[in-house]
Amino acid sequence: MATMIDLYYAPTPNGWKISIMLEECGLPYTLHRMQLGRGDQHRPEFLKLSPNGRMPAIVDRAPTGGGAPVSIFESGAILLYLAEKTGRFMPRDLRGRYDVIQWLMWQMGGLGPMLGQNGHFLIYAPEKVPYAIERYHREAKRLYGVLDKRLKATGDCIAGDYSIADMACFPWIMTHKAQGLTLDEFSAVKRWYATLRARPSLQKGLALGKDDGPMVPMDAEARRIMFGVTAPPHTQK
Repeated sequence: MATMIDLYYAPTPNGWKISIMLEECGLPYTLHRMQLGRGDQHRPEFLKLSPNGRMPAIVDRAPTGGGAPVSIFESGAILLYLAEKTGRFMPRDLRGRYDVIQWLMWQMGGLGPMLGQNGHFLIYAPEKVPYAIERYHREAKRLYGVLDKRLKATGDCIAGDYSIADMACFPWIMTHKAQGLTLDEFSAVKRWYATLRARPSLQKGLALGKDDGPMVPMDAEARRIMFGVTAPPHTQK
């Protein structure tokens, strides 16, 4: 099958969202593996696709309706685009559609950023800041509780049927051990996690890029690039 999508990707929760979706949809794609510790995300050619200097990004070379290729950045926008392109993993009725969208936005605006900060101060920060560690750990647990309550009401998936809302949330929940959290406190999340983890296409998405070798080690230079660079290198004075 001819290549349709160029995927700019690294194996992180935001990257996994899109590799999972592509595998679930069966869309043909070409992988562009990024080394974030080397600054691939700051290269001018990538910034043309993702002005924020963050992956993932995609280029659809066969967009619906034809015409020039379409590039999309931000993982939530990419999930919405692929759902609309394929007609899958997004309800078509008004109420079902916005049920999925609101939980996708919850992940983008809450679960991902808060777990990202929790992990940063817990694992990567050069200094241990007790206030930050406690603040983000408490918020992470609160958000797990929100998801747990939702899943107790809806059952196996966040918005009824399996959708892009589940694909968005799952990779972040997969980091629970590194986040210093346990699923034993959240029975519905634990059940949901086990159900999704068994999906073959999800497993393929999580495994993407493993055969290409490890990511650059998180040494001092990688930390500087990932956490210390505030503007693309070519724009810094």
